[in-house]
Amino acid sequence: MSSGDEDAAPSKPITPAAKPAMSRFLRTAGSDSSSSDSESEDEDESEISEDEGQEKKKSRFVHGGSDSDASDEEEGKRVVKSAKDKRLEEMEATGKVMDNALKINDWVAISTEFDKLARMVQRQQNVAEPVPPFYIRTLAGLEGSLNAALAKEKEAKKKMNASNAKALTAMKQKVKKTVKEYEKEIKQFQTDPEEFERAYAVSVQPEPVPIKDPRRTKKAVDDGDEEEEEEEVDDDFTTVGKGGKTMQFTSEGIFKGLQLVQEARGKKNTDRSEQIRILEKLLGVAVTSYQRIRVLLALVSSRFDYNASAATHMPASAWLSAQREIDQLVSIIASDPSYTVQEVTDDYDELEERTPADSPGGVVRIRGSIISFVDRLDDEFTKSLQNIDPHGTDYIDRLKDEKGLYCTICRAQAYYELSEQPDPLARVIMRRLEHIYSKPDAVVQALESSLSASDISPRVNLAAQGSTGGLVQALCIHLYKGINSLLRTRAMLCHIFHHALHNDFYTARDMLLMSHLQESIHSADVATQILYNRTVVQLGLCAFRCGLIKEAQATLQDIFTTQRVKELLAQGVHQQRYQQVLSPEQEKAERQRQLPFHMHINTELLEAAFLVSSMLVEIPLLASIDSEELKRKAISKPFRRLLDFADRQTFTGPPESTRDHIMQASKALQDGDWEKCRDLIQSIKIWSLMPEVASVKEMLAKRIQEEGLRTYLFTFAPHYSTLSLSLLSRTFALPLRTVTSVVSKMIWNEELAASLDQAAGVVVFHRIELSRAQQLALSLADKVNTMVEQNEKALDIKLGGGGGWGDRTDGNKGEKRGEQTQERRGRGERRGVGRGGARGRGARFAQGLGNQMSGQQSQRGGR
Repeated sequence: MSSGDEDAAPSKPITPAAKPAMSRFLRTAGSDSSSSDSESEDEDESEISEDEGQEKKKSRFVHGGSDSDASDEEEGKRVVKSAKDKRLEEMEATGKVMDNALKINDWVAISTEFDKLARMVQRQQNVAEPVPPFYIRTLAGLEGSLNAALAKEKEAKKKMNASNAKALTAMKQKVKKTVKEYEKEIKQFQTDPEEFERAYAVSVQPEPVPIKDPRRTKKAVDDGDEEEEEEEVDDDFTTVGKGGKTMQFTSEGIFKGLQLVQEARGKKNTDRSEQIRILEKLLGVAVTSYQRIRVLLALVSSRFDYNASAATHMPASAWLSAQREIDQLVSIIASDPSYTVQEVTDDYDELEERTPADSPGGVVRIRGSIISFVDRLDDEFTKSLQNIDPHGTDYIDRLKDEKGLYCTICRAQAYYELSEQPDPLARVIMRRLEHIYSKPDAVVQALESSLSASDISPRVNLAAQGSTGGLVQALCIHLYKGINSLLRTRAMLCHIFHHALHNDFYTARDMLLMSHLQESIHSADVATQILYNRTVVQLGLCAFRCGLIKEAQATLQDIFTTQRVKELLAQGVHQQRYQQVLSPEQEKAERQRQLPFHMHINTELLEAAFLVSSMLVEIPLLASIDSEELKRKAISKPFRRLLDFADRQTFTGPPESTRDHIMQASKALQDGDWEKCRDLIQSIKIWSLMPEVASVKEMLAKRIQEEGLRTYLFTFAPHYSTLSLSLLSRTFALPLRTVTSVVSKMIWNEELAASLDQAAGVVVFHRIELSRAQQLALSLADKVNTMVEQNEKALDIKLGGGGGWGDRTDGNKGEKRGEQTQERRGRGERRGVGRGGARGRGARFAQGLGNQMSGQQSQRGGR
């Protein structure tokens, strides 16, 4: 067609009866018939009035038409594709590239395109679309091609290049992992491919479109005003239910609406947000208590179902809405005792209204579980804290919602107390206990203060108990009386933790020993074992704050020996080393059980307490023995390892970290410079995180003075025959009474071979030289004792009585190890010159052996 025809064509008005598609085709053909048809069209168009022509031109101009638009329209209609179709086309194009690369055995390109295809499928799953059959077919075919390529590569004499071989190996792992992930879909596809594709086609059918009034639509078309048509469509937008029928939100149709929502729940391509909007509208038209309870149960469940993935957490807005609706549900059933929600009920018709008059006993029992809602709400709150940066303000803002969550838990507790349901009551009390057992008194008081403003309050509260300790004890006592052994165990651990947090060491220790949890904790679930580890660690910190250094060192010893402190406390994931590889499922489970940041126990403070306790125990022990064999038998292996590393350093600079301070303080204590040791220990900045830091530093200074005195006596006793107590008092800045007490205790424990002359105020040292036979007897006794210890360990391992999760040891082993340590210490001190003589078990055995040998010699002489 000529350009003149193109310019003239838009100016000609077209009648509704004309066929523009056919005319365009004929004009494009450029034949003789096109000219005749155009002449006939010109004759028809001349019949149209001039006014109509102007009106058509005007409407086309208002619509945004132009000459270029008209020419584009003549060339053909544009095909508008949806985002879903574009994604599928892109995936198919990637599959073709993979097929071409497979033909030339280019595994580098195949690996790249496979990663790209996997990302596309992941994006498709993120928008709640099913996996297309094309991807499943590609996986199944790729697995076979991969196996064939691997077999061919093994048989081939000339190997492929390094990059291609590396990509082939990587593809083997990728395909193996992906096939395992889509194992179910692949089996379905291989069983019946046609049925699989039909199911996919049904699942991706387009959703019902909004219904328009045909009369208004026709009127809008007749008038030619498309903008008015769009406005009318928006005004007439209605929610469409099953079968394309409009949903009516009335109190009479609530149960039918609920049934439709529940039938669509869990199905593919179900719009969860639309379901939530429908239920919110149903809640607005609910009239009776029964209707509101039914709608609220469905609405809360739908909010929790909004996130299909267990790895993600609920948005804060959805979480707050669910919390308000749970509060509303509990308030309704608590204010009206004729309605109750239970997990197990008799069958009833869900499409009919139920009243107390029609129900047996005058109580309407509705199927549901409030405690499950409370558990899920608490879990989602914890999950959200796990996924928020703890060092930002968002974490603090989110943590403020704990106050409302605590009120919801207490509301549920009050309801279960009224309805007398023991099992759900125990579970909700455990939830409440877990929110307060590890918090300071001020935080617990702030949480409890929010209960006074609520209309429902549980019987056990802070005002009734008087103190946080009394509140925790009352909650724990209720759980002790229950039949659930897991809840009893967790309640006991929470109770012990609370006592330790308030520096009540002896009560916490006695409760832990009497509970015998250390014997059975290895068979508990992982969450309970984490709580056990946290309780033991808090008990060790409590002993340290109270000045019980030996108890603190013995308590913290087990967890630090494993070198996995953060993992055992659920404050960090497992460090994969020594060819230990976690599967994705294990790593995901480990991340999900991590504690929120505000519940963490500071591991640096924990390490400082352990190393300082080990220093005060190990340094005097090292000074008391002079045998290399005994020196290798350390009480605290982590501390001894750090000390040996520090001794090997040729140059030691000023301390920077906490470990540097403690190692240099240990060296100063070994040299008898207790003042330098005290200054280094007190200058550790991490002590500021410990409550009552001034009293802790004062306690440490006193213990360093006393252990410095003990180390001095062990080290320099061979060089003295007598030593003045007043000199020791001035040297170590201790009262004379304290020096006398320390020396007397060492003599009584047979750590020092000396006697105390209080009249002269001196310590008189004794020296007893051991004969060769006695020394050999002592060595033999040590070896026999070592063999006995090894046999006992082997027997424990064989019987399965030792160790739990994280290589823990039970209390009996801890006590036995402490006794053996004391025995080794006594033997080592008695073996030194001038350090106690022969008064221990080994020494008595050596003396008896010597007497027996001398008696045999005298008998030979008599013969």
